[in-house]
Amino acid sequence: MQPKEACADQGKNHTLEVEEILQECINGNAAAQSKLYKMFANKMLGVCLRYCNSVDDAKDIMQEGFVKVFTTLHKFKGNSSVTTWITRIMMNTAIDNFRKNKKLKFIESFDKYSNDQDFEDHTEVVNEPLSVDELLALVQKLPTGYRVVFNMYAIDEMSHREIANHLGISEGTSKSQLARARKQLQAWVNEKQSKQALNQ
Repeated sequence: MQPKEACADQGKNHTLEVEEILQECINGNAAAQSKLYKMFANKMLGVCLRYCNSVDDAKDIMQEGFVKVFTTLHKFKGNSSVTTWITRIMMNTAIDNFRKNKKLKFIESFDKYSNDQDFEDHTEVVNEPLSVDELLALVQKLPTGYRVVFNMYAIDEMSHREIANHLGISEGTSKSQLARARKQLQAWVNEKQSKQALNQ
């Protein structure tokens, strides 16, 4: 096991390395941009995939997101980690893509449920424990509107007010989409458990 001091030094060196790469990217260094891309590509593809229907769509959004990263990097002030900052850009790029293509237009039809107590209260995620991979696999199966709201609320930890502002919907619509997503996920979990019980 490495001494704590050595681990701390490694952490500092990594931070310095990232800062140097960021500065070189700002200076237009193509090699540094390639290095930054390789450092974050796998993680960001995972972020984009949570919002997309296919790997190809996720790759397209990730590429668009990295263009935004490189063109706005000079605005990064270090108030959050660079990972958090890039993740938010990817998330916003995916949401903007949905809005531009009107893929979330149907979500407005759920406004009539905004005062329904059942939809207001059911904001918990899934009652049964799941691994991250299992949960993400189920989330990927959700209808687009459900999936986007569930991701924003349960995984990216945004409030219903923030979600409403981002998507141009009401808070009630956001709550109803989350409730419906949670209900569908729970149904799939129950179905999976029933099958497992039958096979035992």
